[in-house]
Amino acid sequence: MENKFTVIEHLEELRRRIIVCLVFIGISSIVVYLNTERLMGLLVKPVGKLVFISPVEVFIAYLKLSVWGGVFLSLPVILYQVWKFISIGLKAQEKNFVLLYTLISFFLVIISWIFAYGVVLPVSLKFLLGFGGPNIFPMISVGKYISFVGMFLLVFAVVFQTPLIILFLTKFRLVTPQFLARKRKHFILVIFIVSGLLTPPDVFTQLMVSLPMIILYELSIWLSKMIKK
Repeated sequence: MENKFTVIEHLEELRRRIIVCLVFIGISSIVVYLNTERLMGLLVKPVGKLVFISPVEVFIAYLKLSVWGGVFLSLPVILYQVWKFISIGLKAQEKNFVLLYTLISFFLVIISWIFAYGVVLPVSLKFLLGFGGPNIFPMISVGKYISFVGMFLLVFAVVFQTPLIILFLTKFRLVTPQFLARKRKHFILVIFIVSGLLTPPDVFTQLMVSLPMIILYELSIWLSKMIKK
């Protein structure tokens, strides 16, 4: 017989899961901070050299990088805690699906970071920095660059969750493959609108974000057909 939790017990469980996540993020952030120079050298490669325009900018950038890195390193623990909390009210078969989707979500995030950092980011930076001229020289501050790269990776991590979201919706019969195929044009329009809002104001970067989303959407239609069968 499955355990029945009251509202207070659910809130207590949620608080405990959040505390576990925060503890791991804190520990991971400290580990990242102790290796910020090495990590910064890796992040700076696509752009070359950075500058700082205030005495505390480098320190703040290092703290920001530590928090971003702490969240990224803690992602497996965060996803596991989310799964444990959700699985309380699920049946055995539903728990298996949620666990599978959690693992898939983690690997999609890793793939998105590899694609974003290794392919899109260098090309996007080259395109954006190409707008300089004989009297305009790029001088990127370390704080702005860390914020840009962090948001860049976050956007791609969310975008690459598209197949997982559609699989969830198909599993619970909220959408069908036929519906997804019929609404393809509308979805593509939404993709370009969202990419325009989430990316820097240049067409090239928007295309680099939109094309993977369209491919993932087509993959989602194929996967939803398999789930329905």
